[in-house]
Amino acid sequence: MFERFTKAARAVVKGAVDHADRDGATVVTKEHLLLALLDREDTRASAALRSLCPPERRPSLTAALADARRRAGLSRADEKALADLGIDVGAIVARVEETHGAGALAGDRKDSGWWSGRQSFSREAKTVLEKSLRVALARKDREIGDEHILLALTMTGGVVAEALADHGVTYASVDAAVAVAGPTAP
Repeated sequence: MFERFTKAARAVVKGAVDHADRDGATVVTKEHLLLALLDREDTRASAALRSLCPPERRPSLTAALADARRRAGLSRADEKALADLGIDVGAIVARVEETHGAGALAGDRKDSGWWSGRQSFSREAKTVLEKSLRVALARKDREIGDEHILLALTMTGGVVAEALADHGVTYASVDAAVAVAGPTAP
């Protein structure tokens, strides 16, 4: 599948690995893919993101991702379902962080056990990459570009799609912005 990725899409995957490494994570997540997309310039996905979520709104987007990471990646729907059962996620996060430190629920860290030194991709991140292929095929595109990764992120659900939607970045809006951007770039 990776042989079908454009140079821009490959750069996103490499950038996601770099973000995971900087975060000290042992797996590359959907969040890392989004952060790598936000780093890109002069690509179809970056043009779509720039028009839908201008640079001045990006701190809000990254803060939403950080907040979700603090809650162990629970979406608002998950949090509401737990609240309906009488479970206060905010209180649990506060107690865990009080005992184990800030960000204790944030996820897998290098110092939490054995680590091979090579980043692997979470099941969810792999799903995004697989869906990017399906998106490209559905659009009759010959290659998988970074715009296909962005489109796949908007349709996979969870906190990344939720944070994107909260900032006006949905499948429909990205699809329209990509159409305006023109043909796929290498």
